[in-house]
Amino acid sequence: MSERVLIVGGGVAAVEAAVALSDLAGDRVEVEICSPREDFIYRPFAVGAPYGRSRPMRFGLPLLAERCGAEFRLAGIKAIDDVAGEATSHDGDRIGFDHLLVACGSRALWAVPGTVPFWGAVEESGVQGVVRELRDGALRRVVFTMPGLASWALPAYELALLAAAELEKVGIAGTELTVVTPEDSPLQVFGRRVGEELGGLLAERGVEVVCGTHPVKFEDGRLAVVPGDPIEADAVVSLPRLEGRRIDGLPHDEDGFVVVDGRCRVRGLERTFAAGDVTSFPVKQGGVATQQADTAVEAIAAAVGAGPEPEPFDPVMRAVLWTGAEPRYLYGRPAGGHGEVSALSEQPGWGTGGDDKIVGRYLTPFLAELGKAAQS
Repeated sequence: MSERVLIVGGGVAAVEAAVALSDLAGDRVEVEICSPREDFIYRPFAVGAPYGRSRPMRFGLPLLAERCGAEFRLAGIKAIDDVAGEATSHDGDRIGFDHLLVACGSRALWAVPGTVPFWGAVEESGVQGVVRELRDGALRRVVFTMPGLASWALPAYELALLAAAELEKVGIAGTELTVVTPEDSPLQVFGRRVGEELGGLLAERGVEVVCGTHPVKFEDGRLAVVPGDPIEADAVVSLPRLEGRRIDGLPHDEDGFVVVDGRCRVRGLERTFAAGDVTSFPVKQGGVATQQADTAVEAIAAAVGAGPEPEPFDPVMRAVLWTGAEPRYLYGRPAGGHGEVSALSEQPGWGTGGDDKIVGRYLTPFLAELGKAAQS
């Protein structure tokens, strides 16, 4: 008799898990995806939208679920009972499960008053306005920043590099572009070597970087920061602060994030796993989310007799940096290294899908196949 697996969420980790379960566990499990939205948004392309270079892709979750043999339920989950194996929707429906994977992502909050937030979603009208004024020559000092380290810093650097490319394209010189970051070095999560090479690339493109600095608020043409003196600016674009999505019965830290063990099982629970931005792992990146989902699915597959116990979660970072010209490919181990395993190169250095912003074992080929089907 097959066991029921409930996936809560409709983002990267959720879709990766559904496809992985189909491959690893097959008919040993019945999978249901439960999400309050009917669409899956491939968000990394949003960074190019304000510059007219790309737009996020959308896929219908019911179709994605069907393609990997899962059911889809349009509902948000407000509570879980791990002992009883039951989740409760906001509408009061009770949904049974043998195994639960929480992959509901995080909440994005406007954290730096006075700044223009970059949400990484479909509509970025505020950032588009900044880009328009840049093109018109109305802005001479623009800052890109982020409120903390528990996020994904890459878009701030991409926004700055794309702005530099846009200014060059329209022939405007003399505009000051600055990235203000709490990091010790640019994209420090990838290690020292990437930080040094990215710093060189930014300097080459005329982008200044101020490290070890937290933005506080933007007012009257001045970005207050800690530590240091205010930074003069005409506009400031900030990434949001992230907060975990709280579900009754699901233990979390003070910021709402869920703590998991090495196999992505929620600490203190037996049936419940978590993957992606909802977890307390500090790097909120799609590729990491897929690796957490894979670890959780391997543990579930082992529990239903479809494979051995998984190796502990040991993520590898892979990312594509849009520069406005040729992309750069980044590789490293988070919280790891001092440059020994990090790299920034002009070639991806990993299998297929080098142009995909998210590298997932199952997600990347799955979406590529859907894209081919849509074009045929």
